[in-house]
Amino acid sequence: MTGPWASGDLPPGQGATCSPVTLIEGSTFCISEPGGDILADRPHGLFVRDTRMLSRWELTVNGAEPQPLTMHMSEPFAATFLGRMPPKAGHADSTLLVVRRRYVGDGMREDITLRNTSTKLKRCVLALAAEADFADLFEVKGQAKPRTAASIAEVDAMLVITSGRGERRQELRIIADENPSVAEGVLTWRLQVPAHGERTVTVEAVAVNDGVAMKLRHPRGRPVESTRPAKRLRKWRQRGPQVRTEDRHLAAVLSRSVEDLGALRIFDPEHPSWPVVAAGAPWFMALFGRDSLLTAWMLLPWDPGLALGTLQTLAARQGAQVDLGSEEEPGKILHEVRFGPAASFALNGRSAYYGSADATALFVMLLGEVQRWGGKDAAIGALLPNADRALEWIETYGDADGDGFVEYCRKTSDGLVNQGWKDSWDGVNFADGTIAEAPIALAEVQAYAFAAFRARAQLARQTGDERAATAWRKKAKQLKKLFNERFWLPERGWYAIGLDKDKRPIDALTSNIGHCLWTGIADKDKAGAVARHLMSEEMFSGWGIRTLASSMGAYNPMSYHNGSVWPHDNALCAAGLMRYGFVEQAQRVTGAIIDAAEHFGYRLPELFCGFDRAEFGAPVPYPTSCSPQAWAAAAPLQLLHSLLRFAPEVSSGQLWCAPEVPGRYLPLRVSGLRVGKSRIAVDIADGQWEISGLEPVSLEVIASPRPARIS
Repeated sequence: MTGPWASGDLPPGQGATCSPVTLIEGSTFCISEPGGDILADRPHGLFVRDTRMLSRWELTVNGAEPQPLTMHMSEPFAATFLGRMPPKAGHADSTLLVVRRRYVGDGMREDITLRNTSTKLKRCVLALAAEADFADLFEVKGQAKPRTAASIAEVDAMLVITSGRGERRQELRIIADENPSVAEGVLTWRLQVPAHGERTVTVEAVAVNDGVAMKLRHPRGRPVESTRPAKRLRKWRQRGPQVRTEDRHLAAVLSRSVEDLGALRIFDPEHPSWPVVAAGAPWFMALFGRDSLLTAWMLLPWDPGLALGTLQTLAARQGAQVDLGSEEEPGKILHEVRFGPAASFALNGRSAYYGSADATALFVMLLGEVQRWGGKDAAIGALLPNADRALEWIETYGDADGDGFVEYCRKTSDGLVNQGWKDSWDGVNFADGTIAEAPIALAEVQAYAFAAFRARAQLARQTGDERAATAWRKKAKQLKKLFNERFWLPERGWYAIGLDKDKRPIDALTSNIGHCLWTGIADKDKAGAVARHLMSEEMFSGWGIRTLASSMGAYNPMSYHNGSVWPHDNALCAAGLMRYGFVEQAQRVTGAIIDAAEHFGYRLPELFCGFDRAEFGAPVPYPTSCSPQAWAAAAPLQLLHSLLRFAPEVSSGQLWCAPEVPGRYLPLRVSGLRVGKSRIAVDIADGQWEISGLEPVSLEVIASPRPARIS
């Protein structure tokens, strides 16, 4: 059901030699062959709101398949597939080009053009075979048996595919121009293509939801650049991060990140002003609490609207009752949302699953950070009751045994065994490789709870409630003291990843300890040892910090969470290293991740294998890694932010900035930083830096890092 992001098993037909093409627009995405065909025996399809609306989409001309030439992706939601028809026997060259222009968005539109480069008219039979199985994502990934076939009917030159009855009825309509004949799931056109001329037909796949046909966001006859998705992307590019640097690799990585993050945004039709970022393509184009919150945190300096939209969306679905099937509890922030049949299969018929130990604290953390960056008082005030309910969950349901720590233990046999970010079944283990048993109190979850208490104290101080501010600061101080007493392993020099059901420290050396630096829960006298271990040969691969040290019993560089390298994890570790003053170490992590990105076409995947850089000259891909993926795409921006050491506190009228940018990236200009209503730029060159664009906000610029509050 709500299994970890990658099971470790490749879906049928997907592997290193297969390069499927994925187009994304909101919660709609399409996966196809490089030539454009959607094959029924592959994990392909057009997916709308977690349901596969098209399971087959195969094109032939005169009974033969076009030979793929190339593919151009002009936008995340659009691609052009070029193919040629095989030349006649005895002829060296083809004279018939096939151009397929595809656009996705609440359905799909495809413009198919036959171009005749010869001196003679060509008669062509163009055929398009379509099928729909209305399977959900988990069925497509091979985790369940496929459902029975849908029924196909021809209605007024339109192909109609249906499944189910009544409220469970689902429908897809294939609508085409140029008067095709329709029979047995195939649309057929008989076309005459003039010499040196072309013919184009347009086909639309329209999903029907509750009896109402969903409106395509790329209607025929309308220029793609004028559609809503195109306008949204243009606005995103204009308002997003703008970086100029002499290092072409950094520039390319940041550019790719900005594009991917723009494509991964989804919008609720009922609340179009509440944008959120979907977790990752292709299988996780949905709202995930932890992932969306951390991605919004990393993007906050450039897009505070995304952070606010994420908070508002999650607040609207905040837990209100005790429900064992979904693990919902009052005040709890959800783990994931699914739609349609995917909800029935993955979430026991519910649209949301709440099995996350950390999303609730991250919610409060992000609200506090939005306030620091000058978020509107009214919007923040409206979310304070949600923050208080979240904190109540942390102190009651989250700490069910009253020992002062937040633990997790799944309430249903279908739920996640592990409910931190390392959510694979074997993701939490002892140094000898033994799997830890729940209830488990994770180190980073306590770190997030500590930061949530501090954030609530800050929010209270902003409203003049000093009594509440003092109380929350006291809670944070108590948790920090208790954490450093119980989680620190003095004989090893690192923090335990967690406490198991018997309150024993789970003593594996993991990257989770870097998150303890990020939030500031680590005692200052322990930070040096943590930093040394993070950058040791056992942990640092040369391409980044591993999730688990190579000296641990469960280490496997090809595993999902036990030795792999995750870009977002490294970004948070680097932020923690910088917070405690380990500048050179943070710079090394940044350089390693940027170097790794170059080998992935400048698009960082969700994770990659943890083999040492000295052994292989390029990072080894993890086969089922999501790409693009939200927090991986956001990681370079977080790394850049850490190097800038740029931190405002609008309510106190102060802005700290003390850049520590490696020379390889200089000169560097970062613009579009949004503090309150201002758009700020930082220019760095030759050991000098300056800030511009502070008007209309008046802030005192302090040339040092923001006090880390770590004593």
